[in-house]
Amino acid sequence: MDEDAEEDLFVPLRPVFGDVLRDRRDRHELRRERQIADHVTRHREHGRQPGRRARGLEVADIVAAAIAIADDEGPEAVSMRRIARELDVGTMSLYWYVSSKEELHRLMLERVQVEALAPEPSGDWRADLRGYAGIMRAALLRHPWAIDFLGTGPPAGPNDARNAERLMETLDGLGLDIVTALRVLTTFGTYVVGAALREIQEIRWGESLAETTAGMTEGEIDESIAEFGRRIRESGQYPHLVRILESGVDPDSPLTRDERFEFGVDCMLDGIAARLKL
Repeated sequence: MDEDAEEDLFVPLRPVFGDVLRDRRDRHELRRERQIADHVTRHREHGRQPGRRARGLEVADIVAAAIAIADDEGPEAVSMRRIARELDVGTMSLYWYVSSKEELHRLMLERVQVEALAPEPSGDWRADLRGYAGIMRAALLRHPWAIDFLGTGPPAGPNDARNAERLMETLDGLGLDIVTALRVLTTFGTYVVGAALREIQEIRWGESLAETTAGMTEGEIDESIAEFGRRIRESGQYPHLVRILESGVDPDSPLTRDERFEFGVDCMLDGIAARLKL
């Protein structure tokens, strides 16, 4: 099966983020994009080539630029005009390589799916699931915008389908029926994505806090934290929070994120093994 035929198996099954964001687009920009795409199509049909500056471009360059923008600013910031500016080419040039913004969005997601591909099954289901957990978490932390589109729904493309195949193969030989195997993978995947989401939220909260306290001195920040602690203690209503404060433990510390994630993975694997008597 060639790549185009393989791709056709998946594209209609599931919207990607370009489709989700459609109602937020400026209608004029959307019409303009279609006009440019049609113009480039006519040029291609007449045997013309892209402009000199764009002849060295590759699809991978465009996708990489789009992902970098989404990583830094979110998917809403991705536009053909912005990508063209980053690559120092004309906007129309991009349409020689990517036919639409929707196609670009799918290519972006496919690239992240490659980064999130589970390891080849080794015969050790616990080691394989642990390896997948680390790979998926790393991909989501690199590309937070992708968290809404990975790990749920039918496969969005060949890489997503390969991932599902590998994960199912990981459980081969355990004697599980298909429903139980699916529930194991769904439960485990829910933990991985949920833990990554928690980390992303912690990172965003930290960035927001840094902005809020940017005009404060270190002493003022310390006093603000101490005031919060005093109020909790003096209220007499939160004995467990007081214990946390007195322990000096920061439950959101960046220094413990790996340890916290691995603790959760251990709990999930131990729980699955105990439940299924594996």
